[in-house]
Amino acid sequence: MIIMKWNKTVLATLGLLIAIAALYRIIPGRPPGFAPQLAMAIFAGAVIKDRKWAIVISVLSLLVSDALYQLLFINKISSIPGFYQGQWINYLLFASVTFFGFLIRRANPGNVLLSALAAPTYFFIVSNFLTWAGVGEFVEYPKTFAGLTACYIAALPFYAVSLIATVLFSAILFSAYWIGRKGSSKPVTA
Repeated sequence: MIIMKWNKTVLATLGLLIAIAALYRIIPGRPPGFAPQLAMAIFAGAVIKDRKWAIVISVLSLLVSDALYQLLFINKISSIPGFYQGQWINYLLFASVTFFGFLIRRANPGNVLLSALAAPTYFFIVSNFLTWAGVGEFVEYPKTFAGLTACYIAALPFYAVSLIATVLFSAILFSAYWIGRKGSSKPVTA
């Protein structure tokens, strides 16, 4: 596990990352699913020693962006509500994605790539199974194998975009972190 020291610079950087990720998620015209939140969850799990804080940070950008969506929705600027029935399941799933970061013992490109591929795959499988089962979502699918298959097929475009986004944003986050560590005269600890 990479370790990060809690200081003003680290806190400011994490705050900036959360704000950027939240704002990025509400950009109009962005392909659905192309957002940095899953990569942030992996990054937080790998970099932040205190696992509770890693989970909080991984979910915080999602919460902030949902609040922004809600403000836009209330003011009739967006047709997408920020908060909706059953949303808790998304927060639970995003928090659980942090565990993929916890599994990164040595943060090298191979391990990061493996986590960046595994996390959206896990999210796709679990979230769509729960959608099919009727947990949290408003989409109805028959409770048959054909209904489950239809649910997964309908979500394939989101999965593909999420996979690309998670790999790309993981590469950006971890590369920036590695470059920052190499430029520092002190080792980064948490």
